[in-house]
Amino acid sequence: MTDLDFIPAARPLIGDEERAAVDAVLQSGMLAQGPEVAAFEREFSDALVAGRPTAAVNSGTSGLHLGLLAAGIGPGDEVIVPSFTFAATANAVVLAGAVPVFADIEPNSFNLDPDSVAGAIGPNTAAIMPVHLYGHPADMGRLSALAAEHSLALFEDAAQAHAATLDGRPVGTFGDWAMFSLYPTKNMTSGEGGMVVSASPATDERIRLLRNQGMARPYENEVAGFNARMTDLHAAIGRAQLRKLAGWTEQRRRNAARFDAELTGVVTPPVAEGAEHVYHQYTIRIAEDRDGFARALREEHGIGTGVYYPTPVHRLPVFGLELDLPETERAAREALSLPVHPSLSEQDLDRIVSAVNTLAKAGS
Repeated sequence: MTDLDFIPAARPLIGDEERAAVDAVLQSGMLAQGPEVAAFEREFSDALVAGRPTAAVNSGTSGLHLGLLAAGIGPGDEVIVPSFTFAATANAVVLAGAVPVFADIEPNSFNLDPDSVAGAIGPNTAAIMPVHLYGHPADMGRLSALAAEHSLALFEDAAQAHAATLDGRPVGTFGDWAMFSLYPTKNMTSGEGGMVVSASPATDERIRLLRNQGMARPYENEVAGFNARMTDLHAAIGRAQLRKLAGWTEQRRRNAARFDAELTGVVTPPVAEGAEHVYHQYTIRIAEDRDGFARALREEHGIGTGVYYPTPVHRLPVFGLELDLPETERAAREALSLPVHPSLSEQDLDRIVSAVNTLAKAGS
């Protein structure tokens, strides 16, 4: 292992503002869902999703689950999802009682391929749920058209795409609802949590019922619900992070622009016309021995990386399917995410560029 200071693949950024916000909540005595959550919902809505109704929940996975239930997805329904993503996307469909149907991805964006989606639509298809993977918007124009043509619902897994836009429109405002994750390694965090953004007040109201034991008023349970509330402690962290998000996003883009300009011998991530990428991950492709490349970066250069995702979801033991998804399989072999987080120094960026180029040249 190198003696250089290790550069992690991801790093939560927690400062004095977050600590002070948490301390203020502790002193208030109001720890559960309360005024901080309500304020966070309003601020998130105004800053990121053009004022759409927004409900805070205790995790991104809860957000996906409640969104599906609120939209009426259940037994007998199929939801088309990518297999090249985190398992929570498909797990939420199963938890709602429905069946995930896996479609292939586009090679450039790593997002759902509308042509593959079109081929996966069947008599039981109820919805399409793309993931804006790594912070790059999915092709919502073509997916929206497919959904409209076949009278399907459209949902957005925007877990990694805070502040991403497509043709000037924020992700999270294309579907019937969208979910943003607030897990510690996301572009902003609340410690743990999620936000569900709804296109209609009725969907938002249903999600709010489901997250709070089915209650709009205490002890008047209208439906069988969950305890999926966000605490005021988490919301306080999220509010502090939200105020920093724009600056962090610009730094991620600057870091990515440097990689685009200076990395050689690897396939860097293109950005589709009209898309504003927010670089939750900066994901390159290594055609030969990706895992060996990652190991050398760590052991010889002290640089952490991430493999998101080494096994397509359809092949995980919980599903165990044999499907013909060639771009998904290729991405699982080749994708390697480099550190791009805003805490990187110029010296860190120098090291990453030099190490990647050195290893790429040695392997060519």
